[in-house]
This record gives sequence, C-alpha cells and structure tokens, in this order.
Amino acid sequence: MAQILADRRDIDFVLYEQLKVEELAKHKPFADFNRKAVDLIVSEARNLAVKEILPTQVDGDRIGAHFANGAVTMPTSFHKAWKALVDGEWLAMSDDAEWGGQGMPHTVASAATDYLMGANFAFMLTAGLTHGAGKLVEKLGTDKQKELYLQKLYSGEWCGTMLLTEAEAGSDVGALSATATPNPDGTYSITGNKIFISAGEHDLVPNIIHPVLARIEGAPAGTAGISMFLVPKFRVNDDGSLGEFNDVVCTGIEEKMGIHGNATCSLSLGSKGQCIGTLLGEPNKGMRGMFMMMNEARLMVGSEGLACASTSYLYAVNYARTRVQSRHLLKGADKSAPSVPIIQHPDVRRMLMTMKCYVEGMRSLGYFVSHCMDRNHVATQAEEKARTQALIDLLIPIAKGYVTERAFEVCSLGVQVYGGYGYCREFPVEQLLRDVRITAIYEGTNGIQALDLIGRKLSQNNGQAIQDLFASMKSAISNAQDLARTAPVAARLATALARLETVTTHMTTTMQSDPMTGSAHAFTFMEAVGDMVMAWMLLWRANLAAAALQAGAKEKDSAFYEGQIMSAEFYTRNLLPVTLGRMEAILGASSIANDIPEDAFGGK
Repeated sequence: MAQILADRRDIDFVLYEQLKVEELAKHKPFADFNRKAVDLIVSEARNLAVKEILPTQVDGDRIGAHFANGAVTMPTSFHKAWKALVDGEWLAMSDDAEWGGQGMPHTVASAATDYLMGANFAFMLTAGLTHGAGKLVEKLGTDKQKELYLQKLYSGEWCGTMLLTEAEAGSDVGALSATATPNPDGTYSITGNKIFISAGEHDLVPNIIHPVLARIEGAPAGTAGISMFLVPKFRVNDDGSLGEFNDVVCTGIEEKMGIHGNATCSLSLGSKGQCIGTLLGEPNKGMRGMFMMMNEARLMVGSEGLACASTSYLYAVNYARTRVQSRHLLKGADKSAPSVPIIQHPDVRRMLMTMKCYVEGMRSLGYFVSHCMDRNHVATQAEEKARTQALIDLLIPIAKGYVTERAFEVCSLGVQVYGGYGYCREFPVEQLLRDVRITAIYEGTNGIQALDLIGRKLSQNNGQAIQDLFASMKSAISNAQDLARTAPVAARLATALARLETVTTHMTTTMQSDPMTGSAHAFTFMEAVGDMVMAWMLLWRANLAAAALQAGAKEKDSAFYEGQIMSAEFYTRNLLPVTLGRMEAILGASSIANDIPEDAFGGK
C-alpha cells in the first residue's frame, strides 16, 4: 500500500537516527519505551489513522458540522472515529498515568500525531483542544477541579475548548468585555459573547468544558485584569454527575473555507444570568494560563501544517508516478516515443523536490521541539532545564508561524502537480489546501508569531537561546566538513549563517531605535530564521545519511539516504539564495510600508 499520510521510513529516520529516541528509555520516566514499544505505538497510530480517521476526511468536508436550534451535530462517521480514538487512549499520550495519560515521550507522541493529524486534522483539532483544556486543569486547577474534570478530559469522555476571542477584541485579548461576578458560594456568574470557538459545540460527547477568559468586576483594565474560569456546558455535581444546563448557548457556526469537520462557534454565556464558572488559577492571572495553553496549541497547529503538507506531498508524488502524459523532454522530436509518467518531467521534479525538502525539514523540526521537551523532563541541572526551555520557546514561533506558511506552499504545489485534477473535488489535494490555510491564522496569526519572535524570544536569557540555536547550526556545519558528500552543503549554509548573525544584531538594534520599521520586517525575519532552521535540519539529516552510506548502508536504504543528501543539496542551491535576498531586504531597513499615506493604497 502506498504511503498516504506520512512516510514511515522518514519517521523512523528522525526517531532513531536523528534524535535517537530509544536512548530516552535509559531514564526512569521513559523506561518502558524501548524501540519495540515505540514501533508498536507508531504502527497502531497509523492503523487507527488509516482505518478509522481517514474515512471521516471527506464526510467532514462535505457533510460537515450542522447547526440547528442551538445545537451542532457531527457526521455519523465522526462518532465511530471518536470512540476508536478514546478507546485507544490517544488523547493524553504524554501525560501522567494518574489522570489517564500514557506517560510516553513527546517525541513518540509527535510521530503518532503525524499520522492522526494527517488523516483528518479538523477531527483531531477537537482532541487537541480537549487535551489543552485538561492541561490547564492539571497545572492550575484545585484538587476539586482535577477530581471533577481532569480524567474525563484526558480520556475523551468529555471535551474541552478555550474561549478567548471576542468580536470587538480579536487578537487584542486585553480588550475583552466578558465579565465575572463573584457569588457568595465562591463561584462566579459569567456573562459575555465569544466567537471563533473551535469545537465549541458538538454532539460527540455529553459535556464540553470551557476555560473562559473574563474580567472580575473591578479588576484592572487590559491584560492585567484578566482571569480564567472553568465553565462547563452542563454543570457538574460534586459526585461527578451532570447537572443542569449552564447557559452556554451556541448562537451560530461559521461557514468557512475549510476544516468544515470542526464547528467554529459563536457562544453566548449567561444570556439568562445562569452561567456559572469557577476560578481557574489566581485572580487577574488569566493571561499566564492562556499562554500556557496557547503555546501547546501553537505547537499543535504546527503539527497540523506538517500533517497536511506531508499528506499532500505523498499524494502528489504517487500521482506523479502513475499519471502518464507527454513524451520525455529529450525525446520530444520522436513522435513515436511513448508518453511517460509526469514524474520524469523537470518542472514536476522541481515541485516535488521543493515539497520534499520542506516536509522533511518540518518533520525534523517538530520532532526536535518535542525531543527538547523530553530532554527537559529528564534533565537534572537547573541551568540545562532553563536553556532547553528557552530554546523551545524560541522555536515555537518558527514551529507554528514558519511551518504553516511553508505548509500552505507545499499544499499549493500539491494541487499544481495534479494539474487541473488537483483543482477538482474528486481528488484529495484541493481539500488539504483549503484546510491548511487556517493554520496561518488561528492561535495567533503568523504576523503575531513574527512579533513574538523578535519582540520577546530573541531577548530571553539575554539572547542565549538564539546563540544556542546558532551553535547547533555550527555544530552540524562542522560535522559536515569531514564528509565529502555534505561539505559543499555546509559551506553554503555557513555563509548564510554568518549573514543571519549580522541580521539578528541589526533587527535587535532596529527594534530598539525604530520599532515601526523593525516590526515591518519582523515577518521577513521569521522567514529567514525559519529558512535557516530548515537548512540546519536538512544538513543534519544529510550528515547522517552520508555517514551511513560511507559505512556501507544496506542496499534497501541506499535510495533513502541518497534522497536525504539531495534534499540538502537542492535546498541550499535553489532555496537558500532566496533567504539571502530576504536578509538583504531586512538590512535595507526600508520604512516604505509605514511611510505610504493611507490614501495611496487606493480602493476608494
């Protein structure tokens, strides 16, 4: 059977050769996760994805979520898939067994998620948000809140969301108007309206738990006065049973470009004055909790981007192998020559190589961030933990913002490889293109990711994180210099890295002296850093492949290893020069975007 969601050989390469995930089993928390166990987990995830979740992909798009009379119903196939997901205990793969988690390494969970998200990320979005809500309860909740909610969320018996966005506030969360009025019993009466709430209402489970941002009456304005509350769709009695409806009303769902298999809801809280919530965490500290969930959500969105890109690439490369059209370029004058599969045409190969590079780089990056989380978990030195966490924080805007930009590009190329058929609903790549587009928007638009990178992450630990990132790149370059196949790749990357170090210093200075001009180049800077991270990941891969070939790799692995080296060659020869152009644009520090008069944009 052709690979259709993720390439298992590539997954194994990243897990075992690049990140050496089985070495985590040397540490007590992961002692049960040897290679045999990891292989079984990834295989079972693939089976679940292909057999149970992938069949929901078309239903989610064409039937979709249906809204009527304040209720949302999901396609019948979603119910069967949700049961399979819950029965397999896939929602809390890396969490504490005390609350129903599996305790597996995040790196292994990333490999499983690769398949599950690739099968239908609109469906899996519900699971991801549920886990995020559960994590908030685990980290911030009282013992009573954990007792009532946590295991039910981690098991998937109930679902969760996060209620942040309001129509008048949008990304400016501090401008929200939802209010919380204290009650004598310690609860709060919640009133307000929230929009763009993914999985905010559906019939997959009997209860949905909403972490809600609201302002306690009398609290300071802006983000400093925001608190977080736990608001269930149905109130929960002290014994864990369901109580009365909690005045959380779905007033409509959005008609969207994609992810039709996930209801994007408008929710009214307390329109009848009967919405009751309990404080989650400390008063006026809601933004801290929000960012805790948001960081997890941003990594989840990056995994969505990877999943769509990987799936689109594999559909495209398999289609190109079987779609016969036109004679080979070198035999064009020979009218008797047969037509050939389009994978033999140079421009199709250009597109496939571009897709291949980005998918491989994105997979390595996503798994690497997860591996840093695992390393942090087993680290014993405070300094090591701090530096590893700072690197994770630095890479989150890249893993979300950059990855989703490139994922859309990959999915667009997937449509192009199919030609006219790619634009038709009978083929899967057009849905992937529509679905992946949201990933650049929600959980903080990619412009916000860029501002987060330049405005917050570069300065963390006095800039130590970006220096650690550069040091890792230099290590890969150094390793490549001893390998004939990758030394030329390393030379190209070294030149670009030296330029990026200059650009980073320039951007840091510009943000202090001229923040308007610096901010206008923030997105370009995020792209440049992301491009270099891709180059690093591909060189890392190529070094391993070149060493394996030099050591006499098995014949069955030779083509795969050659492909790794050629990905790094193609990327640094064909795509990295564009990165250098981006860097020159940043160094030019043009203020035109801010200087142009509003009237000069036209449109009146």
